[in-house]
Amino acid sequence: QVQLVESGGGLVQAGGSLRLSCAASGRTFSSDAMAWFRQAPGKERDFVAGISRTGISTYYAESVKGRFTISRDNAKNTVYLQMNSLKPEDTAVYYCAARGSVLRRAAAEYDYWGQGTEVTVSS
Repeated sequence: QVQLVESGGGLVQAGGSLRLSCAASGRTFSSDAMAWFRQAPGKERDFVAGISRTGISTYYAESVKGRFTISRDNAKNTVYLQMNSLKPEDTAVYYCAARGSVLRRAAAEYDYWGQGTEVTVSS
């Protein structure tokens, strides 16, 4: 079992920045590909960014490329999402997810999920 706990969400003005963190526990963190998803009210849960087990490979949704950066610290069992130049359309609940294999973009491919952290971007 893997437990994931997100933090760092909040209210920010458009153009601002936030850094989300996801602390993992329960098994060897470096054995899991990690990803961030987000879900806005009334919408599906969408892939935002993902990072491979070693951290060498990263992938982003087109809507966040150049603004968001995913990283991981395997020594701290933590994955991060640095969000810059935030827009109102980034408003959503952000979820951290883990899977014990290679990185994938589909939410259904992930075995473990955090409880989510809310991000609100005001215009």
